[in-house]
Amino acid sequence: MKGASVETGKAFDWEVTRRIGGYLKPYKKNIVISLIGMALAVLSTVAGPPIIGLAVDEGLKQNNFGVVIWASAGYLVLQAAGFVGLRLQIYIMAVAGQGIIQTLRDQLFTHIQRLPLAFFSTYETGRIIARIIGDVNVLREAISFAVIGALRDMFIVLGMIVTMLLLDPALTVVSIAVVVLLSVLANYWRIYARKAYIKVRETNADVNAELAENINGIRVVKAYSREKYNLNRFKNQINRSHLDANLEATRVASLFFPSIDLVGGIATGTLIYIGGTMVLNRDISVGNLITFVLYVEQFFFPIRQIAMRYNTFQATMAAGEKIFWLLDRPVEIKDSDNAVPLPPIEGHIQFEDVSLSYSKDDYEALTHVDLDVPAGSTVALVGHTGAGKTSMVKLLSRFYDPSGGRVLVDGYNIQEVTLDSLRSQMGVVLQQPFLFAGTIMDNIRYGRLDATDDQIIEAAKAVGAHEFIVALENGYQTEVAEGGVSLSVGQRQLLSFARALLADPRILILDEATSSIDTRTEQVIQQALKRLLKGRTSFVIAHRLSTITSADIIVVMDHGKVIEVGSHHELLQRKGAYYHLYSMTYAA
Repeated sequence: MKGASVETGKAFDWEVTRRIGGYLKPYKKNIVISLIGMALAVLSTVAGPPIIGLAVDEGLKQNNFGVVIWASAGYLVLQAAGFVGLRLQIYIMAVAGQGIIQTLRDQLFTHIQRLPLAFFSTYETGRIIARIIGDVNVLREAISFAVIGALRDMFIVLGMIVTMLLLDPALTVVSIAVVVLLSVLANYWRIYARKAYIKVRETNADVNAELAENINGIRVVKAYSREKYNLNRFKNQINRSHLDANLEATRVASLFFPSIDLVGGIATGTLIYIGGTMVLNRDISVGNLITFVLYVEQFFFPIRQIAMRYNTFQATMAAGEKIFWLLDRPVEIKDSDNAVPLPPIEGHIQFEDVSLSYSKDDYEALTHVDLDVPAGSTVALVGHTGAGKTSMVKLLSRFYDPSGGRVLVDGYNIQEVTLDSLRSQMGVVLQQPFLFAGTIMDNIRYGRLDATDDQIIEAAKAVGAHEFIVALENGYQTEVAEGGVSLSVGQRQLLSFARALLADPRILILDEATSSIDTRTEQVIQQALKRLLKGRTSFVIAHRLSTITSADIIVVMDHGKVIEVGSHHELLQRKGAYYHLYSMTYAA
């Protein structure tokens, strides 16, 4: 859903920062250790140049080899401490960062599975993946490296300025002028990099969405020969926009960083000239001049890093907003506070004055529907496209809640029982069955994880799937590609029947489940259904004559209303809506 973008370009957002900080609470020990490591790294960087200056002034100039040795040893100890400190800082915070992204991804995955179906009809799969992978990685980068790293860089700059003031205020003024100029360049980076990097993330999400859509719909793409058109669209619009955004970000970076190096060179030359004059006039020592030169050269790295961290913080705010926007999507279908487990059911279904609107401003998909289905009955829902057939079974599965009225199962309002206890007693077979990556046996076992291999084989035999399964190279252990693309539509449908039947549901929903199966396969399934669905309540949406005529109850729907109910023979005798529908469609 492209309209769901929440990129703002803020460098700081208190609410996002607060929520990210909440994930750091279990890692307080890591933060403390990392701060200790940061302090060692700062001390190593700030104290190094004065020690070198001391070695020059008190050692080399005074011809005191002992001072040189002690200064060298002290410098090496400092560098070793800096190495250990930086190593601690990076490793400890990286551990925290990895733990946090695992927690975030677990939360996102859990939340996404609980979101209503309406959400997935408006928000592209590619964008969801971009949130879970790309944006969470941005947070990891900030937590692992940017936050403590930015503090370290700021303390290094502050420590160097304080030390320089203690050594020589006059030369410090020259050095601070360099810092001011660098700050101006960093502000340039802030202004122009903000839009550039936000655009990069937006176009990256567009690329993910386009790829996911084309891969998921590859059969349709090939069927309509859309390869060339889709390639041109991807190449000249989607991917080109991503390239342009990255080139713009690169252009900004290519101007900023060389400018910093140029300023550094000019500053060093100026400092050598002014400081050298002061040395000749005996206003400062050679050691102090060397200390200042080393500091000025070291200024550029932390300031450049701070500028880069700023970009990371901007990306973090944008990524955090997107992640928390997704986590804050309301779970509309959930257990009520007083929900109770639904006990084993018989399958008596009642729709009492049920109405359904998919959104507040949407038309009513169902209007004041009343229907009483005795346990064990087979109900066929018929009517033109958009009549409300699928809406009926979506309500029964509680994929949506009615906007009016209620749905009862054995007298229980399904909004007052737990979702798990309701759906665990239902089986659903859709028109387009979905198979998951794994073996055929794993796919059939999907709805009943404790099923034995023998039970799986029996279910496959019952729906006529066993014959084609054993003919495969590895039989039931044959690996199925994601979506089941290696199998025919009919074979995938048979496996979905076996999956549903193995779950032994009290209520079975078949939503156009036989429309993709050839006549011979359907005959096998019909025989299996007659034997295995006896005593179960089943709702069937189908256009096949055999499925409709054998139903105990036929419900004729039109524009969200139930207009006729009865058996096949009863409705034909009435010569009403079903009679005309049957004559025009089914009898043909």
